[in-house]
Amino acid sequence: MSELLKNIDARTRLAGTNKLEILLFSLGEDERTGRRETYGINVFKVREVMRTPQVTVAPDMPIAVEGMVSLRGALVPVVDLGRFASISSHGRREIMIVTEYNGHTQGFLVENVDTILRLDWTRMRVPPDMLAARTGGLVTAVTELQDGRLVMMLDVERVLAETAGSENDLAYQSIRPLERSDLMVVFADDSSVARKQIRRTLEAMQVNYLEAANGRQAWESLARLAAHAKSTGRKVRDLVSAVLTDIEMPEMDGYMLTKQIKSDTRFAGVPVIMHSSLSGQSNRQLGESVGVDCYVPKFEPHRLCETLTALLHEHSPQPA
Repeated sequence: MSELLKNIDARTRLAGTNKLEILLFSLGEDERTGRRETYGINVFKVREVMRTPQVTVAPDMPIAVEGMVSLRGALVPVVDLGRFASISSHGRREIMIVTEYNGHTQGFLVENVDTILRLDWTRMRVPPDMLAARTGGLVTAVTELQDGRLVMMLDVERVLAETAGSENDLAYQSIRPLERSDLMVVFADDSSVARKQIRRTLEAMQVNYLEAANGRQAWESLARLAAHAKSTGRKVRDLVSAVLTDIEMPEMDGYMLTKQIKSDTRFAGVPVIMHSSLSGQSNRQLGESVGVDCYVPKFEPHRLCETLTALLHEHSPQPA
């Protein structure tokens, strides 16, 4: 299993090219269809793939949380992805994918892993509305393999938020409004959980916003705002105070969105904030290489508020 990911560090060079590599895996036979569907996870978030070690079961665990294991002295929570997705299994899931999000490590139990697939984010399509509604947003992107199989990317951030119970109303109650009606933030994220957290933060700050489910949608919104600014004789930065973007998104990722914004003179003076659960230093450096103004980790409303407040005061024109 370790051979599968031995060159993972070299794969960071794909960032900024709108390309990614995904690890394909299955969760077991779906009783409803009798099929074994194929799922994917971005290799950037995978630390290793291993045979499932002995899992210690703790009392009163959230649904789909199997317990914990000790990996090189660190206690790691273990989540059964199949149980979370309501996919039955007639036996123990023998493979564990060890992942890292926002500096936290966890293991995901799967039935088996297939291979690593390299592709362009433009091949990752937003799922149809009917599928998104049916899965509650659990599937964030879909791509088709050469053999006709469809690969579904799961919203792992939603899995972690629901199993860890990370949503806390107190985190938003102490956020103070900026008392500026002229501010507008455009943000993009393919995770419904992340978009909800951003919305709640901006609403607590009383900042206007436009949201998008991926970089392409955000770019289209920005292009419309730029056209409106031109038609009214204004600058785009008078209409857009900041852009907040995730890294991993179907059709156009955050690196490519940032490169397009920073290379277009219409958006001069508009800061771009990278908002991601990819916590590695290499990802921060790659963000800086395409012009990102700053980086803030996901699911930390106060840090997001502090970062936005500093940038908005620095870059936004003051009201007359």
